[in-house]
Amino acid sequence: MNCIVCNNQSADSFQTSDTKTYWKCGYCFAKFLDPSLYIEVGIEKERYLEHDNRIDDEAYRSFLSRLANPLQKKLSVDDTGLDFGCGHGPALADMLQAEGFQIDLYDPFFFPDKKVFTKKYNFITCTETAEHFHHPHQEFNALDNLLSPGGWLGVMTCFLTTDEAFESWYYRRDSTHVTFYCEKTFEVIASQRNWQYEFPSKDIVLLQKPNE
Repeated sequence: MNCIVCNNQSADSFQTSDTKTYWKCGYCFAKFLDPSLYIEVGIEKERYLEHDNRIDDEAYRSFLSRLANPLQKKLSVDDTGLDFGCGHGPALADMLQAEGFQIDLYDPFFFPDKKVFTKKYNFITCTETAEHFHHPHQEFNALDNLLSPGGWLGVMTCFLTTDEAFESWYYRRDSTHVTFYCEKTFEVIASQRNWQYEFPSKDIVLLQKPNE
């Protein structure tokens, strides 16, 4: 099977003790749930509505600052950004707007305005979103198209550790989490698009589109 992240024909299936079928890519080391097991869209939205991610929640804002702080060091104050997959409580956008940045919102469930796909952005944030991608290869291509030359993409998602830990990993037990990445995965994602990349802290990657 082709890997849904890097599109290489190098994915092998395996099964966990809860009888779910996953695939592991031998090239980019991503793991992903078999697409036949994805939950229905309506159930997926209900699950997201259970998230208590309030804009004024200081603990949540502190969590998001792990991405916001290193990303801001790469930006100019007049840069425009997109919070991609912002959810129903776009706290990160609120934080960056408070710092003077202009931010658009996109979320297929809560802010589905597709006008954003006609624009270009100096930076895009993607926090706790990439694990929900059903078609990550296409999603990262779309993000590449949205970035201006020299623009930055900041991604936050829980990275894979060992094969042994995957079985009991709490992160995979969320029914909306279907795609899982490690540092090698993002190295491949970057290489396929000629992006530069760095890992400023745990579970964070910053990717830069080259200047033309």
